[in-house]
Amino acid sequence: MGIFRRSIENRDYTLSDPIIQQFLGITDTTNISPDKLKEATYFACMRIMTDTVAKLPLKLYQETDNGIKKVTNHYLYPLLKLRPNPYMSASDFWKTVEFNRLEWGHEIVYIDTQNGKITGLYPLEMSKVTIWVDNAGIIGNQNAIYYVYTDNAGNQYKLTEDEVLHFKGLTRNGIIGMSIKDYLSTIVDNAQSAQKYLNNYFKNGLFSRGLLQFTGDLSDDKIKIVQQKFEQMANGIQNAGRILPVPIGFSFQTISTSMADAQFWELNKLTIQQITAAFGIPLHMVNQLDKATYNNVAQQEEQFYRDTLLPILTMYEQELTYKLLTQKEIQAGFYFKFNVDAILRSDIETRYKAYSVAIQNGFMTPNEVRAKEELPSRPEGDVLIVNGNMQPLEQVGMAYRTKDYNTQQQQQNDNSDD
Repeated sequence: MGIFRRSIENRDYTLSDPIIQQFLGITDTTNISPDKLKEATYFACMRIMTDTVAKLPLKLYQETDNGIKKVTNHYLYPLLKLRPNPYMSASDFWKTVEFNRLEWGHEIVYIDTQNGKITGLYPLEMSKVTIWVDNAGIIGNQNAIYYVYTDNAGNQYKLTEDEVLHFKGLTRNGIIGMSIKDYLSTIVDNAQSAQKYLNNYFKNGLFSRGLLQFTGDLSDDKIKIVQQKFEQMANGIQNAGRILPVPIGFSFQTISTSMADAQFWELNKLTIQQITAAFGIPLHMVNQLDKATYNNVAQQEEQFYRDTLLPILTMYEQELTYKLLTQKEIQAGFYFKFNVDAILRSDIETRYKAYSVAIQNGFMTPNEVRAKEELPSRPEGDVLIVNGNMQPLEQVGMAYRTKDYNTQQQQQNDNSDD
């Protein structure tokens, strides 16, 4: 990587910057974690998206005059199938890429090349990457895009567009993606607040705040002593469900709003729906099964692939094809594509029925079907076969017409003999 020698001295600060907050004495009084991953639904959605992309094998294909074939003898095949770099498996690589794409709105992957060939793909830590659009042509060509990476030692490297893979999420300008955690910031904070309230509610032994009434006058010191003793008897998991003794002359009245009054569960469900909708994930995948049935779950799985995953996978495939393959290879029909059979794969009975239809109607060979089931090919399995009764439409009924013609001819011969 070329060292970016032009120093960056200016930096814009906002009130959300921890340095400014510390300088102004602003502290977090809600005890809510700024890490969105500590909210259960947000974490589940991130896990589902990263695991789904990571489990899809990436294949290299070539479109030829004789059809589409899988290419396994290309030097990039083992790199993308097994290990894009020495530190990550292919599964870990795509988990990292998809996580950062969601968390930051986009992900930058450095393309390491030696002697004109790609030797590794390295996801960059997005907190250390700055995107520069050189409108004035200060660095090089006008309107060129540069990616400035700062390592742990403070060294800066300027990367050009053809040195990186740039995977984006939702974007306004086609250059910088929008972070999903920023969009869901308020919603996830509310969910964390609800979880904190619920945790405290159980830690207190389901004991609500209230008003302790007593007859007589007590000094401030004695009021604190009574309050402490009453809380010791009532609070805590160990006191949940136990009978609370109240001294003569004392009475307790609850002043806290119950979870039912606050519609806690209804609001919690609404929050879950909002988070999953932002990710494009069906509710049944986060164990919200209120309206799930056997039939609509299968339909939702297909909809999840079509409406959520397909645009993401298409973006990945187009960037990989354009950046990793040469123009000559692209013109020759080479392209990358994820194998989504792992998502759309149905049960064994349904698959076998579909295979039977495909073979009997002559558009798949037995070996092509065996390859989908990861079975070895057979010497005689590369021939397209079809039911012998099938024939071209214009020949339908020819056998019957020929029979009638022969019968008529025979009758005519018999009559002439008489």
